[in-house]
Amino acid sequence: MDIKKIRKEFPVTKKYAYLDNACIGPLSYRATAYMNKFVDDMARCGGINEDRWVEDVNKTRAMAARLLNADPSEIAFTKNTSEGISFVANGLGWSISDNVVITDVEFPANVYPWMNLKDRWVQIRFAAEDDAGRIPFEKIEKLVDDKTKVISVSFVEFTSGFRNDLKSIANLCKKRGVVFVVDGIQGLGALELDVKKIGVDFLSADGHKWLLSPEGIGIFYARDRSLEKLTVREVGWASVVDKENYLDYNFTLRPDASRFECGSLNTLGIYGLMGSLELILEIGIKEIEERVLDLTDHLVNGLENKGYKIFSSRRKGERSGIVSFYSEHQDLASVRNTLKSWGIIVNLRDGRIRVSPHFYNTHEEIDRLLRHLP
Repeated sequence: MDIKKIRKEFPVTKKYAYLDNACIGPLSYRATAYMNKFVDDMARCGGINEDRWVEDVNKTRAMAARLLNADPSEIAFTKNTSEGISFVANGLGWSISDNVVITDVEFPANVYPWMNLKDRWVQIRFAAEDDAGRIPFEKIEKLVDDKTKVISVSFVEFTSGFRNDLKSIANLCKKRGVVFVVDGIQGLGALELDVKKIGVDFLSADGHKWLLSPEGIGIFYARDRSLEKLTVREVGWASVVDKENYLDYNFTLRPDASRFECGSLNTLGIYGLMGSLELILEIGIKEIEERVLDLTDHLVNGLENKGYKIFSSRRKGERSGIVSFYSEHQDLASVRNTLKSWGIIVNLRDGRIRVSPHFYNTHEEIDRLLRHLP
């Protein structure tokens, strides 16, 4: 990995030690250039080059599928993570007293779509995070019974950085006939995720964090053999076959995940995602994961030497790009603000400092953070 070349792709590195990719990831020059090219084309030519836009949308769809080891037909573009999860929550057939198993530290995007099913008498069961920042698989397993319809968890939990054991959960779902849903936003783009090998039914992820894309564009994965489990609740002119035969009114849904794209897409956002996915795939997700975990290991070693307590699990298979830490002797909000004054950008979540470096960050930036920590 040529880190000097990579850092030239990210203008944010000229001003900041930007270590907050779990909040909003910065755009690369490439993503920005693709977006600017589309805007300029639309300004100068209107819709004359629409066919080329469609080609680029399909190119981006194929790249998203490659990142997940999925088929392009299993990928739909969304506005955000919440929309994709809502496709599942609202599309499944529910019976009274069915239940959904999630964790008690999920981002609300993976909570409210399930809570919204209360008028269908759907119950929510929460697997609790332990004092070590982990959600052991056994806690999830104990909550599953014959009325469990869905298990929906984050690839990586947003406050602690805990990486859930997706393979064990998928095996449990297969054994019990349960739908497996993954909120992928805090790992996709930083960590390897093979939806086929794991056995994920549905996955939703926004692009504006580790995928380093603009806000308002997301990816929804619907496993080919799970697609028919969902009724499409939000339909429009683009949901159907032969969608450009406008006056035929043939209400036959498209046979793949694109049926969830009910109308005109966020083409501008897709161009930004295209640039980001190109860069990620060129570098290689395996190499990116190794880089990210190496940076977090370096950070954790330095934090422990300074006496900070690490909340994030450092067990094999549970690490991610997020490191959550704290001190009982520091005002952490003040610490974060002081770091910002030095151009070091981190965040505060659940009363702890959260640091989330990506592949373009360096050991020197981590060392700079450590030097300025009290």
